[in-house]
Amino acid sequence: MELKGNRIRIVPMALEHAYFMRQWGFHENPLLFDYNLPPFDDKQIEEWYHYKSKGHNSKYYSVFNEENRLIGYMGIKHIRRILKEATLGIVFDPNYVNQGYGTESILTFLDYYFNEMNMKRMYLEVAKFNKRAIRCYEKSGFKIVDVYVDEFFNQNIDFNNPYFLKEKSSFVLINGKVYNYIYKMKIDKKTYLKEKKLKEKKLGIP
Repeated sequence: MELKGNRIRIVPMALEHAYFMRQWGFHENPLLFDYNLPPFDDKQIEEWYHYKSKGHNSKYYSVFNEENRLIGYMGIKHIRRILKEATLGIVFDPNYVNQGYGTESILTFLDYYFNEMNMKRMYLEVAKFNKRAIRCYEKSGFKIVDVYVDEFFNQNIDFNNPYFLKEKSSFVLINGKVYNYIYKMKIDKKTYLKEKKLKEKKLGIP
């Protein structure tokens, strides 16, 4: 399987792709440290890859740009074949965010997901403070359908850090623990096809 967009292509994730991810950049924002790949050695990379690829209810894919450089990976988890739905996850090299690659990758994959895999709905979860990701998902057609709080991965976060202060409303203290708001977002096949048709009409595509 290979999916192609204007600038990207999506293929099933391979072990050599996981090795290359160690060359990716680093999120300086402490709120996003959880998206940085840990400094794994070869054995840990292999374990991480096999953990990602072994599940029957999940599939992972690598994203390459027009220069054939690995810039991200996508996964669909909690695949429920009877209900025809799954949950999307997407991680990109910090050096290649805010360049439109994420939106293009999602739209390219959605076409395959709805039309080839014949799925009906896709969900994703995103932290309220991750404004860049939310904009990407909204441009791809996702809508917020629910919100909940989850325990933040770093309980020692500096409350005076500028990144934290900027997104202070995205957090809440409960019994001395730090929690952050999570948005649950959704897109269904009907909405996707309708949005696609409108975009094609604007572009003059019959």
